[in-house]
Amino acid sequence: MAFMKATGIVGSVLALIAMLIVLIKSLIGFVGFVTAALKILIVVVFVALFLGVGLLIFRSLADRKRKHD
Repeated sequence: MAFMKATGIVGSVLALIAMLIVLIKSLIGFVGFVTAALKILIVVVFVALFLGVGLLIFRSLADRKRKHD
């Protein structure tokens, strides 16, 4: 009977350790997903910024051409 009690304690400790390992692995995966999403967001913002600057340059050139004519 004492052997079963000791096995239960050891088994529960091993189960807790396994659950902690799974939790840490999932947290690492979540952090990886968040950083990847942040990187994609930064790239999209820079592309939008460059397109906006290009649009402003195109509009100013078109306005200058209209005023010159």
